Amino acid sequence: MTKVKIGLVQMSCTNDKEANLQKAIEKVREAAAKGAQIVCLQELFTSLYFCDVEDYENFKLAEPIPGPSTDSLSKVAAETGVVIIASLFEKRAQGLYHNTTAVLDADGTYLGKYRKMHIPDDPAYYEKFYFTPGDLGYKVFKTKFATIGVLICWDQWYPEAARITSLMGAEILFYPTAIGWATSQDDATNTEQYNAWQTIQRSHAVANGVHVVSVNRVGLEQNGLMKFWGGSFVANPFGTVMYQASPDKEEVHVMELNTELSDRYRTHWPFMRDRRIDSYQPITKRYIDED
Repeated sequence: MTKVKIGLVQMSCTNDKEANLQKAIEKVREAAAKGAQIVCLQELFTSLYFCDVEDYENFKLAEPIPGPSTDSLSKVAAETGVVIIASLFEKRAQGLYHNTTAVLDADGTYLGKYRKMHIPDDPAYYEKFYFTPGDLGYKVFKTKFATIGVLICWDQWYPEAARITSLMGAEILFYPTAIGWATSQDDATNTEQYNAWQTIQRSHAVANGVHVVSVNRVGLEQNGLMKFWGGSFVANPFGTVMYQASPDKEEVHVMELNTELSDRYRTHWPFMRDRRIDSYQPITKRYIDED
């Protein structure tokens, strides 16, 4: 298939894990009713964004993958006939946890998982306390409707991740995300940060000739100190923003993408053809020192 309808679920969360899961399921069904074939949920949608503090109690939010949440979502995928991209807190083993996204095919089949490769550590984003860096490498998933690549939030800032996933055959790049502003921050800085976040992802679309779909959460969290900025969007292979969600409202949006356009963009601006793969070995170094 070259034409595929994708659904973005942008929502707020509470501290009730089961309620968040059921809310997400309702919104998947809503997207399916609007014609969606692939539905992407935001990062860590079954909970509040808990990485604002280093608290051992938060490890209790984790679960195996496959596990309870993927079992529930598999039933919904089979019932509605949609592919579901589900970002979850994975308990791999005692003391070993990942920030992981599972992909469920349209018949409910569990296709596999991607573990977040780039793990941030910033004020209110203490992810290194919770998450072991991914060890599965970059992944693509051959779903009923399209071959998709999945990356997660902080991965958004790394062109290498988008490039490798695209080179593996991804027709669409999906980014489940949880990013926001400190409510103490000024509007000019907020605007600058959002623009940078969107621009880097639009550049991945241009450089790789693929659609990019980024799905973020909304709402005040961390006792009102953090406002997740929503702004979920879709960019075409030239980086044009085809849709952008509200900064503060829940939304379920469905739109049709034509993956065949990648061939047109890649032949008119043939970045893939002109890559000098013989010259890129230095990029595997942390820093290129003079000596």
